[in-house]
Amino acid sequence: MTAAITASPKHRIESIDILRGAVMLIMAIDHIRDFYHGSPEPTDLSVTTPILFFTRWITHFCAPTFVFLSGVSAYLAGMRRTENQLGLFLIKRGFWLLFVEFAIITLAITLNPLYNVFILQVIWAIGGSMILLGLMVMLKVPVKVIVGIGLVIFLGHNIFDIDKVDFINNTVAGKMLFSGAGFGAFVPFGTNRGMLVAYALLPWAGVMFIGYGFGQLYKKTFDGGRRRKILLYWGLGALLFFLIFRYFNIYGDPSPWAPQKTASLSIISFFNVTKYPCSLLYLCMTLGTALVVLSVTENLKSKITDFMIVFGNVPFFYYVCHWYLIRFSTVVVFFASGYGTKDIINTHGPFFQPKGFGTTLLGVYLIWIIIITILYFPCRWFSKYKKTHDQWWLSYL
Repeated sequence: MTAAITASPKHRIESIDILRGAVMLIMAIDHIRDFYHGSPEPTDLSVTTPILFFTRWITHFCAPTFVFLSGVSAYLAGMRRTENQLGLFLIKRGFWLLFVEFAIITLAITLNPLYNVFILQVIWAIGGSMILLGLMVMLKVPVKVIVGIGLVIFLGHNIFDIDKVDFINNTVAGKMLFSGAGFGAFVPFGTNRGMLVAYALLPWAGVMFIGYGFGQLYKKTFDGGRRRKILLYWGLGALLFFLIFRYFNIYGDPSPWAPQKTASLSIISFFNVTKYPCSLLYLCMTLGTALVVLSVTENLKSKITDFMIVFGNVPFFYYVCHWYLIRFSTVVVFFASGYGTKDIINTHGPFFQPKGFGTTLLGVYLIWIIIITILYFPCRWFSKYKKTHDQWWLSYL
């Protein structure tokens, strides 16, 4: 269990690591913007600019791709386990991720050791979805049925945008499964305490279930040429579905687009799809692109892809480290900017982020470059370590 394996490094699928690494790097832009730029709101058409909207929009592709690839990875993990072993592994890893979200990531975001507010984001969505997937695997639900359930959720969850149901807004279960309009739903459970459910669980579970089905394409016996065609056609199909349903405002997003006073604002309105909770058209736009990228990068090799693979090999390690590095940097900049201990607590947001704190959008991108450059070296080390070691705990990181 603790012995190092040096003779035969573990095999990884590079196209998956390229895509996963790319979205992990892009994701950091939005988190840095949240702490260093803050306002105006990038998706508010009355105040946004094309570059500000693009800075936010490009990061829309991260969470869906990450959750989808988690489903693919779950299937690949099952290729070397029995159904019971896989189900138990997914359930245990799911609960581990919930602990990480509540205890480790929440602290990184808020820097509040009293944990007045727990923030449930993508790690919660992945962990909860893994538990549901693990239960179905242990119950020996066929892969086709799991995918079918995922498609029903994927295609149908926006029905609740048409007929509002009190269950969603008035119960804890409804808020956690479906969330509400806007940036999630708040669930209070005491004086000045509660949790912000930023990611509604059910739509994201549908994404993971579909990703689990796509994992079948990566069996060693599956023809590579056929796999690339399937990924490409499904990706283009999802993008076409997005374009048609979005253009005619048929279904799939609670916020229809409309022509604006300028061409750039009209384009922004068209692509300003709903992430909280994730809409069908948001998922089609992002996952359609992800499938196309998986298809065209399968045999791609360059220094850029090698750079992305380093981060794609260790996504969980990178995710935790990038939050703490970003927040450590805000503390340093906080004191370097002349703020004192009396300014640490911000009643309107996270600690160490008083009103007026931050930098320009150009500064956000400069900080982003510094952050990912610093993280490259520990990620490269841990990537090599994981490839040459087989301790049991590595499968949880």
